Amino acid sequence: RDIIRRVGEPRLTELPDRYNAAETFIDSHRGVRESSIAIRCQGKSVTYGEMASNVDRCGNALRELGIGLEQRVVILCLDSPAFVYAFFGAIKIGAVPVPTNTLLTPRDLAYVLNDSRAVAIVVSAPLLPKVLEIRVDTPRLKHVIVAGGEEAPGVLSLETVLAAADDELDPADTTPDDACFWLYSSGTTGFPKGAVHLQHDMVYCTDTYGALVLRTTETDRHFTVSPLFHAYGLGNGVFFPFAVGASSVYKPERATPELVYSLITQEKPTILFTAPTFYAALLAYPEQDFKYDLSSLRMCVSAGEALPKTL
Repeated sequence: RDIIRRVGEPRLTELPDRYNAAETFIDSHRGVRESSIAIRCQGKSVTYGEMASNVDRCGNALRELGIGLEQRVVILCLDSPAFVYAFFGAIKIGAVPVPTNTLLTPRDLAYVLNDSRAVAIVVSAPLLPKVLEIRVDTPRLKHVIVAGGEEAPGVLSLETVLAAADDELDPADTTPDDACFWLYSSGTTGFPKGAVHLQHDMVYCTDTYGALVLRTTETDRHFTVSPLFHAYGLGNGVFFPFAVGASSVYKPERATPELVYSLITQEKPTILFTAPTFYAALLAYPEQDFKYDLSSLRMCVSAGEALPKTL
């Protein structure tokens, strides 16, 4: 109640009986802000119109492969537009994306693929060898789709299938309480467990934390150091900004203080998201070498572990 007194009562969106999350985060921007920037990644922009078209292309491509309602699609992608296309493309056809830790060992990746009974995986090219290594150990996996890589025997190119697919797609006939995506736990107390998130969950998180705590508007630009496969990164880098037409900065590279400071200077995000450990690394950067502009930031958000008072 103390939190509610500070930020106000949440106004939860009333969702219809038939609802698909892609309607809120992708389709709602059609004809409204199609030329506005949704994603900045490695110096390139993706507009809301381009994002919507590629989500629809990805959904159609997955459907052409025979993937349907509630079938799982593992996403082993570095932070990039491809992650978004695969995530919402799967959701839009009623399939269930499973964003997965890109640092998993091949053995642990095989566990996730088998436990989720995934029929397809969308994987960034640098991570493809990990998938091929355990291909024989994942008998339910029918389709391997590589983002940013070439087609090979048993491997489809995401870019090729997107180019061949139609860019219009009606959302599947799902309900607010249907499964939307899975996220696996870290497995620190046993085997990782798949947590099922429902079609309404991203909307309600946005109605509460996104709207009342972050107060994100379409003029904001989010930059999450925590990766998109993590629940923290997924909210901050995908559904909080896309709910209101804001933009998001992605970095497929491993985070370092130099890289993050450089991206803040170049991309001018308004909200930075990371964990206390990385904030400590940022603050430890040698003052005599500091040449960066942080003036665009209006807020720095910490989560993932306790924030020490010293920070």
